[in-house]
Amino acid sequence: MRRPVAVIRFLSSVVLVLACSLLLADFPSNHAANDDLTQRVDSVFATCNKPDSPGCAVAVIKDGKIIYEHGYGLANLEYNIPITPDTVFYIASTSKQFTAASIALLAQKEKLSLDDSIRKYLPELPPVYDGISIGHLIYHTSGIRDFQTLLDVQGRTDDVNTEQDIIELLARQKALNFKPGEHFEYSNSGYFLLAVIVKRASGKSLREFAAENIFKPLRMSNTHFHDDRTMIVKNRATGYVPLRGGGYGIHTTNYDVVGNAGVMTTVQDLSLWDQNFYENKLGGGIDFISRLLTPGTLNNGERLNYAYGLQLGDYKGLRTVKHDGGFAGFVTEMLRFPDQRFTVICLANVRGTIDSTALAYQVADIYLASELKPQTPKARATPSTRQPTNVPTPISLNATQLAGYVGDYYSDELQVTYRVVLENGKLSMKYRQVVNGELVPMAQDVFKLYGVVGVQFIRDDRNQVSGFVPQNGGARNIRFLRR
Repeated sequence: MRRPVAVIRFLSSVVLVLACSLLLADFPSNHAANDDLTQRVDSVFATCNKPDSPGCAVAVIKDGKIIYEHGYGLANLEYNIPITPDTVFYIASTSKQFTAASIALLAQKEKLSLDDSIRKYLPELPPVYDGISIGHLIYHTSGIRDFQTLLDVQGRTDDVNTEQDIIELLARQKALNFKPGEHFEYSNSGYFLLAVIVKRASGKSLREFAAENIFKPLRMSNTHFHDDRTMIVKNRATGYVPLRGGGYGIHTTNYDVVGNAGVMTTVQDLSLWDQNFYENKLGGGIDFISRLLTPGTLNNGERLNYAYGLQLGDYKGLRTVKHDGGFAGFVTEMLRFPDQRFTVICLANVRGTIDSTALAYQVADIYLASELKPQTPKARATPSTRQPTNVPTPISLNATQLAGYVGDYYSDELQVTYRVVLENGKLSMKYRQVVNGELVPMAQDVFKLYGVVGVQFIRDDRNQVSGFVPQNGGARNIRFLRR
C-alpha cells in the first residue's frame, strides 16, 4: 500500500528534526571538552603569557591537522608585537632534520652516497679527516671537533663567521675527538659540513636546495634557511635573554652559516612538515620516510637513538620522534608521537626562562592521558652522613713551582695565544675577554679552570713545562705550545 506523499514528507521532516536535535544535543559536550583541554593547555603556558615579556607559539597536531594553536607573550618587546601562530621563529638545532632530509633527497637522486668520504666534496680538509663518511656526519659519529666550541676557545663567537671561515678553521685541526664510528658525540661541525656538501653535490646552496625540494612542495611559504643575517624577515620574533637585574636583553647571532641550525619558520609551516611523515609528497614514498627514521650504528654494532636529524625515544610507554634546539635567544621543540599521529610544536623566543621541551611534554600529558603509562619513579639515594671519598681536593704548590707554568701558550690550530700569569701567589689564565680565571692545582701538572675545565700541562724531555691541553667538551686534545 502506497503512503500519501504528505505523510512521507511529514515523516521525513520528523526524522530531520530528530537528527538535528541529536547533533545539537551532542555539540555542547564536545565543545565543553575542547574548552577544558584549551584551558588546561593555557594553564601550562600561563607563565609565558605576560604582556611585557617574550613567550612562545604552540601548535597541537592530530592526524595531520592542527587542533589547537596559540601565541603567548610578545614577539618584539620594543613595539609590543604579540606572538601568533604566524610568528616566524629561528629554530636552532631543530633545523638539523631539514639538512639531513636534503642529504637523503640527494642520495635518492644518486647525487651522493652516505658511504662517500667527505673529502670527496671537501678536498681542502687535511688527511686527518680520511675515513669520515657522510653517514658519520648524519649520525654525529665523525669525531670532528665542534666548531662552536672552537670559536668559543678563540673568542670569536660574536664575530661575523662565514662558511669559508669555518671551513678554514676545521681545516687547521690536526686531530679528531675519537676515531670515526667509535662513539656518538653531538657535533655542529658535522651538520655544517653537510650543508657544504649539499651545495657542492647539487650546485645549489642549502637554502636554495631545501626551498626547491622541501619547502615549496610542502607549501611551507614562511620557511627558509637563513644564510644572510642582513635579510629582512616579515613577522620575525626577536630572541631574548633574561638580565640579572630584571628585564630582557636582545640576543642575536652574526652567523651566516647554516646546516647545524639556521631555519626560520612558523608552527603552522612545521605542521605541514609533520604531516609529510604520514603522507610523503617529496618522492620516494614510504622508503624516503623510512630513511629519515633509520637510526645509526657504531662500529661495534651498537644501535643509536639518533636518525636523520631526529632523536628517537619513548615517553611513558609511547614512541617519540623529536628534536629540540636552543641558540641566539630561541628555544624550540618538535615532539612527535608517530603511533598516535600526534605532535606538539613549541617555539619560544627567550633562553633561560622557558623550557620548550618540558612544555611540549606537559601538553602531551593532557591530550594523551588515556594512553600514557605511569612513569616509574627513580630510586632515591639513601641519605648518608659520610662524606664522599672520591671528590678530588686541590693541592698546594709553592711560588717557585707555580712560576714554572708562567708564560705565553700558542695554538696554531686556533691561531690564538693564552697567557698564564702569577699574581698574589695564585696562577691565572687570561685571554682577551674570553678567559680570566684562577688555575687551581689538583695534581702534578693538572689544574682546574673555573672549577669545571681541566687543564693538563705537558713537559719536554728536560722536564720543563712546554705546553698544555685544555679538556673542552666537543673539542678535545687541542695543544697550546709554550712560546
